Amino acid sequence: MTKDKIGVLIQQPQKLFHTSDLKVIWGVLNQNTLHKTIARLVKKGILINIQKGFYSIVPLNQLDPVEIGFRAINHFSYLSTESVLSKNGIINQSPSKITFISSIPANFILNENSYLVRQLKPQCLNNTIGIIQNDKGVFIADTERAVADMLYFQPNYHFDAYNLINWSLVKNYQKQIYL
Repeated sequence: MTKDKIGVLIQQPQKLFHTSDLKVIWGVLNQNTLHKTIARLVKKGILINIQKGFYSIVPLNQLDPVEIGFRAINHFSYLSTESVLSKNGIINQSPSKITFISSIPANFILNENSYLVRQLKPQCLNNTIGIIQNDKGVFIADTERAVADMLYFQPNYHFDAYNLINWSLVKNYQKQIYL
């Protein structure tokens, strides 16, 4: 039975799992069976215990740090603010933390990467204008959504490449998301 569970895991497109994911993937109803199976697979080195209830089937250094943070949050979130602005050349300084937006604020470190999760009220968070999903299933703000988000959290924020921003789109996003 455990070999079947391993095969099912290997076939999954993602490599990071929460206990609740494993329960669904394996179709296990009994919590005790689920936890014993996970413990056995961790002991055999098939599952890597990242933190309580969060596992990987590959070493973390082989995974994208953004995907690790996204999966660790374990509820709707998207990459935004400094991470997106830096990547797209809007700010020159590389952020010290990988920045996400979600419904619950958090600061955490995984695999030597620091993460900052800013809290956005549900009616704004649920408006997905300007947010795309990449091939790993991670939601990412486009440049203008990241600018709008940053201005929401820090209204006087300085952007190094002001001219690279489509300000009419930012204003449009602000009207649709925050008002």
